[in-house]
Amino acid sequence: MTANAINGFLNAEQKWVNHEVTNPLSILVLNLMPTRHSTERQFLNRFSEISSDAELTFMYPRSHHFRGTSRADIERDYVCLDQIRDAHYDGLIITGAPVETLAFSEVDYWDEIQTIIDWSRDHVTECLYECWAAQACLFNDFGIRKHLLLSKLFGIFEADNIKAGSEITEGFGGQQALKMPQSRHTGIVLDEDHLPEELSVDASSTQTGPIILSAAGLHSTYITGHPEYAEGTLALEYYRDLYEQMPIRLPKHYFIDQDSGTVDYSWKDSSIQIYDNWTKIIANKKVGLSI
Repeated sequence: MTANAINGFLNAEQKWVNHEVTNPLSILVLNLMPTRHSTERQFLNRFSEISSDAELTFMYPRSHHFRGTSRADIERDYVCLDQIRDAHYDGLIITGAPVETLAFSEVDYWDEIQTIIDWSRDHVTECLYECWAAQACLFNDFGIRKHLLLSKLFGIFEADNIKAGSEITEGFGGQQALKMPQSRHTGIVLDEDHLPEELSVDASSTQTGPIILSAAGLHSTYITGHPEYAEGTLALEYYRDLYEQMPIRLPKHYFIDQDSGTVDYSWKDSSIQIYDNWTKIIANKKVGLSI
């Protein structure tokens, strides 16, 4: 369908073409990624591939000290909570962020993240948290801690356990594999046999641990990876880390031929299905079909 950019850098620079739509879903994206232009395009592309029209509004944390982006530019092209505090959105997405090795309390916008989560309870129909944001919100909502991995979890990983009857994993299983890009140094400390009340593990892998979790009562979905990632994103991260002489291994299950840069874009259908399922949860709630 169609995805329009209400604001953002691509919209301001006329690098994304909007189209007329009727009754689109309103999605607020708190973009914490340093690659803001690329991240905008990734989400806009994903939402243009699902079965619902959507309008995306990009948001920034006002308390963050930016590097590589001027505050004047981001204040001009993004919104902060104060500007949309009285608005209601169908969905809120909070992205990953390159702060995962820091304690949550050491992140300069941690208090603001907690404020945004509290605000979303009354102003957003459904929330979706990805990578670092998933860990941060699981800690905020359930006190679930994170831990440092021995080495970076990096590559494309397939779920080997999918919960039957889960709305967010509808359509997966059998011939339809659920694959997810992962790029993180930390994992969550979770005993799946003794989950907090209301929390569900909807998809997991023996290699990665939980991939998708949800809390229906909090209208929240937590994804430990990056379903928005484009075909070449992990390659860019890999060569960036090599250039910066950081310890990095080849992303698993990703390159078909590293010399030519050929990638097995195996997660695209999974990502589209996940976002489509998420928007259907929103649509069902809007018409009173889902609790």
